[in-house]
Amino acid sequence: MFWLRHHTPEEWHRCYTFGPFRVCARCLGVYPTLCAALVALFVLKAPLAHPWDLEVVLALTLPATIDWAIGRFKPHAFSNPWRTFTGVLLGLGLARSLFIHLQRPFPAVLLAQFALVTAVALPVILVTYRRSRRG
Repeated sequence: MFWLRHHTPEEWHRCYTFGPFRVCARCLGVYPTLCAALVALFVLKAPLAHPWDLEVVLALTLPATIDWAIGRFKPHAFSNPWRTFTGVLLGLGLARSLFIHLQRPFPAVLLAQFALVTAVALPVILVTYRRSRRG
């Protein structure tokens, strides 16, 4: 349950509450969508390559990545339904790149997706780490 319940009490506003359980709003969109879309891609025998794969996967990945980055500096900037929606988009993007990767390891689309997330996340992590050490 760590993937769905990873927030500390000061971040519980980013979670839905189901009885005694708190579930990450974004992860609730990512993981079920990722699993369902990945199964669908295999069942439907989706093509391994499409001319728009790179653009579509990056476009699906970007909203959750940007939302996460903004949320590190402005924790209450977006709502949980928005986080879930961006999680669904991310789940679709991850499903497509993972589908290709499982058949042809380390395709360009997966590497570009990794580079995009790293390019956004790494500076944010470094800045927030510096702030926490100062403060």
